[in-house]
Amino acid sequence: MTARIEDKGDRIVVWNGNAHKRGALSPELYACIGQAMELAKEPRIRAVILTSEGDFFCAGGDLNILIARREMDKDQRRGKIEELHNLIRAIRSSAVPVIAAVEGGAAGAGLSFAMACDLIVAATGAKFTAAYVKAGLVPDGGLTASLARALPRQLAMEMCLLAAPVTVDRMAEFGVVNVITDKGKAFDEAMNLADRLAEGPRDAQAAIRGLVAQAYDVTEAAQLDAEGDAMAHATGADEAAEGIAAFLNKRKPNYGD
Repeated sequence: MTARIEDKGDRIVVWNGNAHKRGALSPELYACIGQAMELAKEPRIRAVILTSEGDFFCAGGDLNILIARREMDKDQRRGKIEELHNLIRAIRSSAVPVIAAVEGGAAGAGLSFAMACDLIVAATGAKFTAAYVKAGLVPDGGLTASLARALPRQLAMEMCLLAAPVTVDRMAEFGVVNVITDKGKAFDEAMNLADRLAEGPRDAQAAIRGLVAQAYDVTEAAQLDAEGDAMAHATGADEAAEGIAAFLNKRKPNYGD
């Protein structure tokens, strides 16, 4: 089995099981991520976790599949790439936070998936590589946008032009990796983060995700307008009533299901 979904009640886990190919992309993984993003729309779901069953998060595209695509015309190849891009869009616009739990490392489109997530947990020794140029290819999956927003230009260029692997420690220094764990513990820590998210206000979290996502692409004036609208709505919502009351009464808020 190259991929599977695990429904844990208030969270969905996507397991990349293509371990003998270091978690290379597969049609099954695409299907599982797509299904997870649909399930995330249900009110009971508070987080989605992307992780792997092997010792490597995802090595990106299977080069044998890419060889076969060379026989297609450009429009057909573009259509296949759009399948990946639709999944990246789905993660970016997910109804709930998405967490990447990275063991070993993430390369190519595997790095694109990790960078599309809201939070990244990675194990000691993990490396992040934009490996495309080694095969005469260019990044896809929104990777150039993700790296350019998260890292200094020269480091993004180093990763993309030289396929230089970047250590988990260096990625953490730039705030790209949120938590570094012992080897074999990335998924456990991702579950801990999902627990914390599940205790929070779902609607407010969704609004925050939307605001941060658009902030890179709009003017400050437009962002102030968006924040004003979101805050005006949130202030009148039930979540704020509960959160403010809990804060004033020095108790833990209960946001319910």
